[in-house]
Amino acid sequence: MAEGLSGRQPKAVQSALAVLECVARLGAGVTAKEVASALELPPATAYRLLNLLVGEEYLVRLPDLRGFALGRKVAGLAGAIAPVRVPSAAREVLAELRREVRAGVHLVLYTATTLRVADVDPDLPLHDPALVERHLHATAAGRLLLAEQPEWRDLLPPSRLTRFTAATVTRPDQLDACLAEVRAADWASQTGELHDGVGCAVAPVRSAGELVAGVVVSARAGVRELPAGVRECAPTLAGLLA
Repeated sequence: MAEGLSGRQPKAVQSALAVLECVARLGAGVTAKEVASALELPPATAYRLLNLLVGEEYLVRLPDLRGFALGRKVAGLAGAIAPVRVPSAAREVLAELRREVRAGVHLVLYTATTLRVADVDPDLPLHDPALVERHLHATAAGRLLLAEQPEWRDLLPPSRLTRFTAATVTRPDQLDACLAEVRAADWASQTGELHDGVGCAVAPVRSAGELVAGVVVSARAGVRELPAGVRECAPTLAGLLA
């Protein structure tokens, strides 16, 4: 059991929270110098706290290394308390697709850094939606999100490439290759990497070029090709979910 806070620890926690609030208030791209000035902190202290929050995934360093932004854990906290709302018209599109496709059909919703499983096939449900949301490298839906990133390591440190089965990709160079294939094909798939003998594929749903959702197809035998109806419904869902 962890010991209670003592000494300077409460002040350090308060300072870290103040930095997090400052980045949220000033917006993406805020620099360490700006944070230090806004909070009247020594620059070295501000930089140390920013790096700590990056390491814990509450902040991310932007690709040009010139500033910081809120990270996936902050989005995850907000998403955990925000209800997932899927319009009834979108649910009707999914219901029709489920009648056509002989596999589980599910809907995931994306932010820039997170995904939420929003609608699960009631007849052929996902084994564990929470694992899909948390372990992006081992699922088709997660890889689609990672492939959108300028640098996926900012979102998912290589140390967190957890192995679930013998097939799970856990080496950064292997994941680089997988994500290159996803970008080239504009859809993602995996077989047996999260659960033995179970595979899935996902088609992107984009609005104004931004990834907003994905239609996931899951099956025990894996999904080697996307059913035609899955891609065809993407533009309709984009209009309903935007």
